[in-house]
Amino acid sequence: MTQYSELKSALQPHLNWHGARLSFLTLFLLALFKVKTVNLSELALGFEGSAQSDSKYKRLQRFFRGFDLEYATIAKLVIDWMQTPQPWVLSIDRTTWEFGTHCFNILSIGVVHEGVAFPLLWWMLQKKGNSSSDERMRFVEALLHICPDLQIRYLCGDREFIGQLWVRYLRLAPLLPFRLRIRATDKIERQGKALQTKVVFAHLQVGQRQRLKGDCRVWGQPVAVEGLRLEDGALLVVIGPTQDDQLIDDYALRWGIETLFGIFKTRGFCLESTHFTEAERLRKLFALLTLALYWAMKTGLFLHQLKPIALKTHERRAKSLFRLGFDHFRQMILNPSPGNEREFLQSLQLLSST
Repeated sequence: MTQYSELKSALQPHLNWHGARLSFLTLFLLALFKVKTVNLSELALGFEGSAQSDSKYKRLQRFFRGFDLEYATIAKLVIDWMQTPQPWVLSIDRTTWEFGTHCFNILSIGVVHEGVAFPLLWWMLQKKGNSSSDERMRFVEALLHICPDLQIRYLCGDREFIGQLWVRYLRLAPLLPFRLRIRATDKIERQGKALQTKVVFAHLQVGQRQRLKGDCRVWGQPVAVEGLRLEDGALLVVIGPTQDDQLIDDYALRWGIETLFGIFKTRGFCLESTHFTEAERLRKLFALLTLALYWAMKTGLFLHQLKPIALKTHERRAKSLFRLGFDHFRQMILNPSPGNEREFLQSLQLLSST
């Protein structure tokens, strides 16, 4: 069997797609690891088969133009594949870039696992700039509709994801624990006084942190507040439910979604090279990249368990789990051999291990 037929057989039990669509996904994933970009012209060159590259390019266009993708199915597939015990840490953020006169603005939420936020839901915002409280609330409701039994440890968000309506919603509607970074100019109410955050924590030196005692309110909502002076002198202040501890340490996991965007863009799949001009096509592409991300990450974790990645002097891994898996796939796909074929089959078993 070829890598194409092996991968198609491994995907078939997980996706209720007819043959042509499943074949397309198989060819897409193999081509993506070959060419390291989502540019359709380059992907067409990486597609297997005897058809001319122009025909392959048109096939790519037809898929993104005409195939209705069920995003809830992709989310549930990622959950089944991940096998990550709940409750989960979720991270929410946006990524944006422009192509010509088009601005792409993607709101995403994912499960943080092994330093990366695996996307569960993503929306294309039809505007520039920050998301509104109403958009965020509808976004969370959509996630809870897809995953009604979801157990959440807490939700992380940066300084965009703040405001009275949003915090009140998290506290009262879904009862969702949160770790949100607030701005230096946001006010904290204590003992009958309302002072800007930068004033409350002005005494902190680099590396110092403080958890405020007593009753604290931000935007009129009772919250716990913890501040830290960063090495560059900036102030990191995180709020959460009043009974929760370790707000800043927990908030650090938010970076998983920045890692995700880095993988999708410059450090992996070159998402910004799509040249799509329609938001829905980009949303479909985001879904396919999510599947590729999972496969590469799970393979990288497996390889790391067999032979741990070396640590640099700063105690960080010399190579990320994603890069380990990604490079391993490229080696197997670009250099067919009996040994690489065996390892490719082994990587497919990781998809079937659930």
